[in-house]
Amino acid sequence: MTTTRAPGVAAEVIAVRPGLPLAGTVNVDGSKNAALPLLAAAAALGRPVRLGNVPDSTDVQIMLALLHQAGWHAAQPEGEATTAVILPTEVHRGLPDLAQAAHIRASYYLVPALLARYGQARLPWPGGCRIGARGMELHFKVYEAFGDRSQQDNSGYRVEAVTPHTGTVSLVLPFRSRGATVAATLRALTTGRPLRLGQPNLSPEVLSVLHALGSMGWEIRASEHLLTLSPPSTPPTDAAVWSVPGDKIEAATLACAIAATGGTARVTGVQGEDVGPFVAALHRLGIPADAEPDGLSVRAQDAVPTGRPLRAIASLSPAGLDADFEPPLMALALGLPGTHLFADAINPGRHGNLLPQLARLGAAIVEISPTECRLTGPQQLTGAGVEATDIRTGSALMVAGLTARGITTVGGLAQLRRGHADLSGKLRTLGADICEVTP
Repeated sequence: MTTTRAPGVAAEVIAVRPGLPLAGTVNVDGSKNAALPLLAAAAALGRPVRLGNVPDSTDVQIMLALLHQAGWHAAQPEGEATTAVILPTEVHRGLPDLAQAAHIRASYYLVPALLARYGQARLPWPGGCRIGARGMELHFKVYEAFGDRSQQDNSGYRVEAVTPHTGTVSLVLPFRSRGATVAATLRALTTGRPLRLGQPNLSPEVLSVLHALGSMGWEIRASEHLLTLSPPSTPPTDAAVWSVPGDKIEAATLACAIAATGGTARVTGVQGEDVGPFVAALHRLGIPADAEPDGLSVRAQDAVPTGRPLRAIASLSPAGLDADFEPPLMALALGLPGTHLFADAINPGRHGNLLPQLARLGAAIVEISPTECRLTGPQQLTGAGVEATDIRTGSALMVAGLTARGITTVGGLAQLRRGHADLSGKLRTLGADICEVTP
């Protein structure tokens, strides 16, 4: 299949059809979910930061634009497409209007940096994928623990730094919120106060921020039950050099595509420990796979389907299955024997996006509740027109399209590209029959 996109014209749909088993080696981009808090941390640090392995996804470009609008120098050097340089500048104006922040969920990571720079932060409610409520109540409790005040209305929220406080901030989260953990970490950074945070989220995305702070002299101790941060007695003055970790979700999506086609291939650029729970799910399905220090390998040509049920239950625990692994695993499980259970109570609106689109391809999935479903495989899918209603639904549909009879066309590419700069190109590198089509 050949690409029919005219030069300079954005593709309207991606066409996918089954072909040979995928093979070869492909490298993933940096993680969008890790790049966004690292960019916010760079702004909060108050000194030059050079951030490497930055993905070219739409959400990341919006975050860079927000930093620029808020008064930071945020640029990507010529010839270094995966590097971003964040520089503090003098404050010459009042609090900026950051209306574009409504387009991404991660805009709330900017609050600590804005508080340090302007003494207040005023932002619209966060947007992003429509996969459930975007409550920020826990964020406001974090800021209140630091002595800040918050106000909310229908259009957005405002956080104001009050008289500076001193001493250790102690707080226990009611659940392992990634957003609240990053908020507490960055507010500790901007106030220079020690932090004791109970029941923290220790996902790879949070750990990348902690490692960045550790490189700047912060003393960090992290366990499943308690995260403590202590500021350095003498902060370093040199520019910081950080790097975004590889995208574990993109790696898992590519691995599911390899497995679905019965291929053998290697995905590089991601830390093996970050995909450990995902690899365990592949083993449960009888698919040989290995997590390696710099990637993972899949040998689906040697697969011996077990027929054992897969219980893909999203979890916030350190060793749990990331919710974003669930959609591509569901697309893969449709072609494998067994009765499989999928549950995602973290993003309660996700199944409402994903299941109707898979049903267009002929998938028979029983919805047990709004957050739980069950399917029995193997099922034969048939190509049809489907829509990427959110990032992970789009990537799962591309996996499903690789095994469906006929041609599957995936629309809604603006959603897909919020998290993946070029997922279809990576699949083509492995031999997938995929092209971008402009009507």
